[in-house]
Amino acid sequence: MPQKQAPLLSLFFIYLRLGLTSFGGPVAHLGYFRDEFVIRRKWLTDQAYADLVALCQFLPGPASSQVGYAIGYQRHGWAGGIIAWSAFTLPSAIALILFAYGLSSIGDASDAGWVLGLKLAAVAVVAKAVWGMGIKLCNTRTTASFALISAAVILLFPTAWAQVGVVIAGAIAGWLLLSADTPDPGHSATGAKRSPRAGCLYVALFAALLLGFWGLSSISDSRWVQYFDAFYRSGSLVFGGGHVVLPLLEEAVVSTGWVDENTFLAGYGAAQAVPGPLFTFSAFLGASMDRSPTGWLGGLYCLVVIYIPSILLVTGILPFWEKIRANRGARRALAGTNAAVVGLLLAAFYDPVWTSAIVSPRAAAFAVIAYLLIQFWKVPAWALVILSGLVGWAIL
Repeated sequence: MPQKQAPLLSLFFIYLRLGLTSFGGPVAHLGYFRDEFVIRRKWLTDQAYADLVALCQFLPGPASSQVGYAIGYQRHGWAGGIIAWSAFTLPSAIALILFAYGLSSIGDASDAGWVLGLKLAAVAVVAKAVWGMGIKLCNTRTTASFALISAAVILLFPTAWAQVGVVIAGAIAGWLLLSADTPDPGHSATGAKRSPRAGCLYVALFAALLLGFWGLSSISDSRWVQYFDAFYRSGSLVFGGGHVVLPLLEEAVVSTGWVDENTFLAGYGAAQAVPGPLFTFSAFLGASMDRSPTGWLGGLYCLVVIYIPSILLVTGILPFWEKIRANRGARRALAGTNAAVVGLLLAAFYDPVWTSAIVSPRAAAFAVIAYLLIQFWKVPAWALVILSGLVGWAIL
């Protein structure tokens, strides 16, 4: 037993550090994950990591959180996945629940120097990830063209459906145009045995909960049932994650009168100033609805519910993923998909990562120095985040 507990405890602290320092949104999170699990710990190859990112781009839900969960799950099964998700998610969720209770003495921090410093750290982290993945996954004229065309499409049509579309187009183009002599997909994070039969059951459970609570909420007066339906549906039907879920959540909680619009917008603003995934905004909403019967418990309830769909889908699809990756035709398609994913990251690096952080020549110089530190001086991403926050507070 102690032999199993130690790796799980280590996994918890790895993800807790990421949850406390991963500022910058989902694209930055993917950069932090790559730095931690591909570069430092070598749990995955760049190829396997890009394949995992591509899978999560296809599925509804928050892609970066799904990638983080999947790495933990592949490492230590259900326990590893839940520990990874909890440690990465809870820091921002707790902060937003406290904000819902009125502990907002820092006021509007969106323009604070330390927040800008954290955004500039994210610029360096994402730039390193895009460059590193681009060198390894777009090393031919064809794959480089896939990436640049994908980036151009996303910049021209910045929608979640466009993101899914370029990934699908990359898969088709890779299958048709790339050489049959594709590179070996590399190892994934090893550890958990995955049963295809169990995978089918998880996908079936995902659909059953979606349809079951949709029907149950129409006949039940229980707020807990209605909350489950609203947040589960929001987590099930959103592609692209992050900001894309906001219209669904607004329809679910503002139009029903559970949360007023001013509170909704205040919580969304607070979510921009905390690390971790934007889906933790659901914890703020849950804690803000009908304070007496819910409060912090409602916040945790809504947080868990909005993540259940993506966790079930990732767990259900992973048993089939290794076989898909090993197929020669599928590897050609995945090579095209991975090039498209690099294009997605490149487009997201420009907007919103670059455009929201590079607001002056001083900020640009700050970002260049941050990139120098992380790329050439090998400063860990978490240390760069802390340093950038302090320097931003002092001079920006």
